[in-house]
Amino acid sequence: MQITVEKRLEVWYNIMLIDAKQLGFAELNEKIRRAGSDCLIKQCCGQRFIAAGMNGVSVTIDGIPGNALGAYLNGAEITTRGNAQDAVGDTMNAGRIVVHGNIGDAPGYAMRGGEIYVKGNAGYRAGIHMKEYKEKKPVIVIGGRAGSFLGEYQAGGLIIVLGLHTDGKPIVGNFPGAGMHGGKMVLRGSVGGIDFPGQTSVREATEDDIEEFAPFITNYCALFGCKADEILGEKFTVVTPDSKNPYKQMYVAN
Repeated sequence: MQITVEKRLEVWYNIMLIDAKQLGFAELNEKIRRAGSDCLIKQCCGQRFIAAGMNGVSVTIDGIPGNALGAYLNGAEITTRGNAQDAVGDTMNAGRIVVHGNIGDAPGYAMRGGEIYVKGNAGYRAGIHMKEYKEKKPVIVIGGRAGSFLGEYQAGGLIIVLGLHTDGKPIVGNFPGAGMHGGKMVLRGSVGGIDFPGQTSVREATEDDIEEFAPFITNYCALFGCKADEILGEKFTVVTPDSKNPYKQMYVAN
């Protein structure tokens, strides 16, 4: 009897192979739960909520997962070898999501812990409503550029945008930091021409800032095969809120 490559993976590396072609998201998640360890999902095509709320598993995805990949994730590891759609890591609590491609809108929505690494670009509203509490500090690293409303209403956590391979386009779109009242955004390179809201403070990164965000850039480079020393040797800009009441100027007449 001929042994397939998939069977060898299952035997040698204790990886469960799941063919998602004919599965809805509920059936797919049930198979992941039953695996209880490492899974490789083949022929993924738009299934939503993959690994939602899970802990204690490592999931690798071939294909394109649907919206809310890793929603409410509570410690699992997810790697997708291509792009991902909207709301990746929605209300994520712990764990790590790695995307070897681009990502859709609102990744990290209300994220409160864990890490998301995106090799390419992100859509609109990355990191919207991110928050942190005590040891829970969420991190998003975007290797390319981010769309408009980056960090909208951000209340905590760290968003890093590296601006690699952006073909001369701005590193972020319009209205970054709109309503921002906590946390920190870190942007590599020039931010000239970007219109930041009045309630934000925009400054060059200090040594303390670099010490804080350098480990996550190092992680990014280890995941995607680039040189951390070269990236960290460049200029970085830090964006933080500069008012304890960022909404006053928006809604109260002076």
